[in-house]
Amino acid sequence: MITCIAIDDEPKALEVIERYCHKTNLVDLKATFREPVKAIEFLNREKVDLIFLDINMPDISGMQLVQTLSPRPMIIFTTAYSHYAVESYDLNALDYLLKPITFERFLAAINKAAAGTLSSKNGISNEDESTVFIKSGPQTYQVKVGEILYLEKDGNYITIHLKDRNILIRENMGDIFDLVPAADFLRVHKSYVVAIKHITMIEVHQLIINSEKIPIGSTYRDALRSRLGLK
Repeated sequence: MITCIAIDDEPKALEVIERYCHKTNLVDLKATFREPVKAIEFLNREKVDLIFLDINMPDISGMQLVQTLSPRPMIIFTTAYSHYAVESYDLNALDYLLKPITFERFLAAINKAAAGTLSSKNGISNEDESTVFIKSGPQTYQVKVGEILYLEKDGNYITIHLKDRNILIRENMGDIFDLVPAADFLRVHKSYVVAIKHITMIEVHQLIINSEKIPIGSTYRDALRSRLGLK
């Protein structure tokens, strides 16, 4: 079972999360907080798998709170404002729930968390077995997630670099984690998302995947090192 907490300065929003958590046996809601500082104090004492986190809050925003956490639990952002979506995925959030949150959408996010928790506890990822369907023009390809090396944005298009071929899609980088699992991929530049398992070397300003040099953006460097446990 996934252990979690919810942080939101709106009581009604917390009531919704609490009600939804009680409707599924996948999660154990340990506590709810209206004040982010008290939540941080709790997290310094207790370990949880997942945080439901509002973005607009007094004193400290949800985005700022995430960057204080080490190690970082899975994060599902909850907000009434859709324009935060890109930034939330830059922080490798598991999901982004737009208020008012439906139970169906909540359950889809929980299923993502459950899959991530299971893989983590087993010490492996199920990405090599899982597949995604990728539409490119009139064709739709079924691709093994484990074969994706990195994704590269160029204008209105994204090139998906695989081990043996490339696929060009028309997609926004901010929506890319709806296609590939955030647990296995990491955004390292405004134009690049990489598969963590395929990184062979990391330097200050770039990393290497399959002999290709991938730039590391300055705004993503700290998140990269934190995600990989580097000092």
